[in-house]
Amino acid sequence: MSYKIVVDSCCELPEEYRNDEKFEIIPLGLEVGDYQIMDDEHFNQKEFLEKVAAYSGCPKSSCPSPERYREAFHCEADDIIVVTLSSKLSGSHNSAMLGKNLYHEKYGNKNIYVCDSESASCGETHIALKAMELEEAGCSFEEITKELEAFRDEMKTYFVLDNLETLRKNGRLTGVKALVASTLSIKPVMGSSEGSIIQKGQAIGIKKALTKLAEIVAKEVVRSEEKVLMITHCNCRERAELMKNMILEKIRVKDVLIMDTAGISSMYANDGGIIVTI
Repeated sequence: MSYKIVVDSCCELPEEYRNDEKFEIIPLGLEVGDYQIMDDEHFNQKEFLEKVAAYSGCPKSSCPSPERYREAFHCEADDIIVVTLSSKLSGSHNSAMLGKNLYHEKYGNKNIYVCDSESASCGETHIALKAMELEEAGCSFEEITKELEAFRDEMKTYFVLDNLETLRKNGRLTGVKALVASTLSIKPVMGSSEGSIIQKGQAIGIKKALTKLAEIVAKEVVRSEEKVLMITHCNCRERAELMKNMILEKIRVKDVLIMDTAGISSMYANDGGIIVTI
């Protein structure tokens, strides 16, 4: 059976898969005042972060249209696996579901599974690469959907950001009861619960926050030796390497993958942000 994996552009694919015909990335839109771009292969992180830093308002994003998803599904592949941003953070998942319905109305039946990652960034990457692994192993479409949901439900997502303002201003922190002032240098350690953002802890200063994050990972992860540690960073490779080393001092993992954030993740993580999934 042939297959195609469709992801929205909050998913950071490793370099070797970005031009692989088995994958298609559906871009979201980015807006910083009058500056409007698509989160695609032309995204310039340095320029974007400079625009965000100079802008007094709140950067915004726009999800793909259902029609854009529908046309991505219109191909020769027998199985279509779609991985989207958490439905509690973006309209991308809803658009993909509507796109699936539009496809069936226009083109007829096809195996299309839309997976709500209940995460973002490398959380989507984790699920997309797991989907590829299952397809390559020859699993049936029904087996893949079941396995991906179980995989997602066990996956853990964490992040530490220097700046939470974009998330706050865009209403993405509604599940967080209280956040301390960033002027006090207190950095919250954040996580995900069924796709909503929650606070897991806090520390004074970014390095102590990363230490706290590593402690939480070591405490909460199960069967770590079977899992891949994924870290995405926004313009801070050294910090990502530090995060990796802190975690590996506490647990053994199957592999480690470090990636730089694309557009949507850069907008929400801001300069210096770290996202971890395992």
